[in-house]
Amino acid sequence: MMPPADETIRSPANPRVRAAAALREADARRTTGLTLVDGRRELARAVAGGTEIVEVFVAADRVAAGDADLDEVLTALGAGGARIAVLAPRAFDRVAFGSRNEGLVGVVRFAARPLTAVAFAAGRPVLLLEGVEKPGNLGAILRTADAAGLAGVVACDPRTDPANPAAVRASLGTVFTVPLAVASTAEAITWCAAQGRRVVAATPDGARLWHEAALVGDVALLLGSEAHGISAAWSAAATAGTIALDGVRLPMLGAADSLNVAATAAVLAYESLRQAATGR
Repeated sequence: MMPPADETIRSPANPRVRAAAALREADARRTTGLTLVDGRRELARAVAGGTEIVEVFVAADRVAAGDADLDEVLTALGAGGARIAVLAPRAFDRVAFGSRNEGLVGVVRFAARPLTAVAFAAGRPVLLLEGVEKPGNLGAILRTADAAGLAGVVACDPRTDPANPAAVRASLGTVFTVPLAVASTAEAITWCAAQGRRVVAATPDGARLWHEAALVGDVALLLGSEAHGISAAWSAAATAGTIALDGVRLPMLGAADSLNVAATAAVLAYESLRQAATGR
């Protein structure tokens, strides 16, 4: 049986419901340090990543259905100190993620950390993402980093918030378990230099094909936004001798002149994995 709820909420105008729904907006997330997590798997990964679960909303119809798996999840969350409230359908619809409703939404304390606060494993690639705009792309790239066993992800000058509920959902909760930092481009360049990481940048005019460059070891795989690409700061740093920079390209044989940034990240990550497995 699920643990007793601290409250049953029927109105979508309830203050707790309104406060939770507001977390879909960046201003509310910045002010509170909280965000929303939709789904059981995502909440489980938040717990695994040591994220504080503040509050959990569960759909009344799922409770009435006697979902044993849901009972187990809620018991674990309640034991960890999360407040639990049952929401009537209209109230739950206000906090849920559209049609991808799993009957469970959590409020968690989470924000991406600065580079100085994140430990990245040496000897494994990191993904550097400059100016990525779409939360779905950021989430997908985090899933790729998790799947390919990369050291982590650095979002440079991000134009999307890693705590955006859409990024959390697209990452399948790996945003909580993959080492993730946010930084300015200048900070990321300084970090790469200090860590001795070679930078391999994916650009349409890269000097080599993607598989011709060494993508293993202490390397940073750099991707820019689809709209603006990679800023000139990277080539300037290379010219100044601050970093070692190599450019690679993926063939574009059709009408489009670039791949989706998440697709490019996956190609480079798995080429890195292949090189590590085969010794090139």
